Parts: sequence; C-alpha cells; structure tokens
Amino acid sequence: MEKQAYLDLKRGERGAIISIIAYLCLSSLKLIVGFMTNSEALKADGLNNATDIIASIAVLIGLKLSQRPADDDHPYGHWKAETVASMVASFIMMGVGIQVTFQAFTSIFNRIEASPDLIAAWTGLFCAIVMYFVYRYNKKLASEINSQSVMAAAKDNLSDAWVSVGTFIGIIGAQFGLPLLDPITAIIVGLIICKTAWDIFRDASHHLTDGFDQKELDSYKTTIINCYGVKGVKDIRARNYGNNVVVDIVILVNSNLDVKNAHDIASMVEDKLIKEHCVYDVVVHVEPN
Repeated sequence: MEKQAYLDLKRGERGAIISIIAYLCLSSLKLIVGFMTNSEALKADGLNNATDIIASIAVLIGLKLSQRPADDDHPYGHWKAETVASMVASFIMMGVGIQVTFQAFTSIFNRIEASPDLIAAWTGLFCAIVMYFVYRYNKKLASEINSQSVMAAAKDNLSDAWVSVGTFIGIIGAQFGLPLLDPITAIIVGLIICKTAWDIFRDASHHLTDGFDQKELDSYKTTIINCYGVKGVKDIRARNYGNNVVVDIVILVNSNLDVKNAHDIASMVEDKLIKEHCVYDVVVHVEPN
C-alpha cells in the first residue's frame, strides 16, 4: 500500500511537468505573437501563463517533498507537503483572477481603440484548445492517483483555457466594433478563476486542519459494524495525510473474549477498511462490551 502511494506521487509529477512545458511553450507563443500583432490582450494572457509556471513548479516541489520517507522531525512522513502545494497554487490563481478582473474593469474606462490582427485571436483559441487537453489529461491522472495537488493543477489549466477563450472573444469583438465584449468577457473569466481558486483553498485548508467528510466516516462505520465479532463502534475518527486516509477506531467486542480473539477481530477490521475503502492506515482500539 505504501509503495503504491509513492508510485502514485511519482506519476503525479508527470502531470506537473506537462503543465510546466505547456505553459513555457504557450506563454512564449502568446508573447511573441502579441508583440508582433500589438495585441495587449494576448500579451497579458502570455504573462498570465508565465506566472502559472510558478504554480506548477510549486505543485511539482510538493509532490517531490511528499515522497520523502518519515524521519525524526516528521514521524508520519511528508504527505501533507502536497496539500500545502495545492494551497500555494490557489493563492497564485486568486492573484491572477483578481488581476484579470481589475484590469477588465479598468479597461472599460480607459479603452484603447485598437484592432489587433486576427492571427492574435486564432493564437488565443489554439492555446485554449491545447490547455483544455492538458486539463483533461491532468484531471484524469488526478482521479486515478487521488491527487489533490494534481487536481489543483488541472483546475488551473482549465482556468487558463478560459482566459485564452476570453482573449479570443475580446479580439474578435474588437474586429467587429464591439470593444466592450473584451472587458465583459474578461470580468466573467476573472470571477471564474477566483471561484476555482477559492474551491482549491477551501479543500486544502479543510485537509490541513484535519477536516473529514462525514459521509465517508459513516461508510467506514457501516463496514466495521458488519465485521464478525464487532458489537459496536464507540468512536471513529479519520484524517488525511496528503492523499492518504488514516483512521482511528474504538470498537466494542464481547467481554468474554481472550486477547488473541479480540486482536483477530481488530486485524479483520483493519484489513476490511484497507481493502474495501483503500485506507492507508488503521489504528483499532478494542474495548469490552
């Protein structure tokens, strides 16, 4: 189980590296075409992608740190480094979202009458399509390995695809004499980015403060109750270490059982949770009933 968890983190690195490569290539393309066509929207989009490289690097560092084994300072391992990376990514995304929204509001009152070449619009659309496929890859990978930070990177990819779509719409709008279409689209996109950043921050902070889904706890409890020899569940708690779930349980067993039989029931409960719910580690305390 532990070996698989480390292998999953290794696979997660691939998603972060793909994001970094995509951002490097697309930001360079947008900046080059933006300066060639005098498109402020495309240049801004390119700079936005340049800042997203930092978020992807943060995710990559978090994934690498999570793979470090337990030591004297971290007896439970470094799993939570991945969750911290997700939170860093959310801060960067929120900054980008606020910047996009603010610049859009400002441009309404300080409009520059200019119509960039259509190649700038098609560049924006091409980049949006590329980022959408990167998003699909990272989302699928995150679901397979249950990675919070890779899912955060995927959501960042999607928000950048939306920004590029907004750039395309804005440039097309300028071509057809609809300059207000650009800032209105940008405001909507900026708010979407901020909402996505908030969702990532909320999930990361929930994990870091040992919050846990009550429905998951109830499903664990149902599995435990159905184990042979368990008379009841006195207490159950769970927390996340990165993408790994650790469960602490107090079960009630027949008071006439000897130590060996009680231990066998505890071991059966551990095995059930690990096999049926992919729990990383289980600590079972037995009390007589």
